[in-house]
Amino acid sequence: MSDGKIGLILRSQTNKNHVQKLHHPMNQEALMNKLRRSGLRPTPQRLAIGKLLFDRGNRHVTAESLQEEAKTNDCKVSLATIYNTLHQFTEAGLLRQIIVDPTRAYFDTNTTSHHHFFHEDTLVLEDIPGERVTVQIDGRNPFSAKAPAGKKITEVGVIIRISSE
Repeated sequence: MSDGKIGLILRSQTNKNHVQKLHHPMNQEALMNKLRRSGLRPTPQRLAIGKLLFDRGNRHVTAESLQEEAKTNDCKVSLATIYNTLHQFTEAGLLRQIIVDPTRAYFDTNTTSHHHFFHEDTLVLEDIPGERVTVQIDGRNPFSAKAPAGKKITEVGVIIRISSE
């Protein structure tokens, strides 16, 4: 695939025109209601982790990065509790789990239909809005994708992995 085209067609080369919706911090009652509507009991641990997750808009976290954030915010919660809570939130539909390789999983607060670039150099996961990706099946060239300027595609799955050229 020397032409750099695999997997999917991206409607634009970069994500610079994508504007993330402004997000206001969620108050405790709204978070409690969100958990209850999802079938989860609003325990103190779930509320603390939920506040960390949902107060800053759409983002991608690992259990380890969330634990560091919890420590920074003087929130005492174990890594095991964070993992359990992230998986419970995922099962309840509040998060999407994105597995980029067998040793690295991200949890995405944006549960709408969208895709991802995974920056292999920085380990950052970047949203690609769903409307920017089109899958074509035409028999000869079933899929294609073009990486953002200065990046090359190294693998395509559900996630488009990119690195510096």
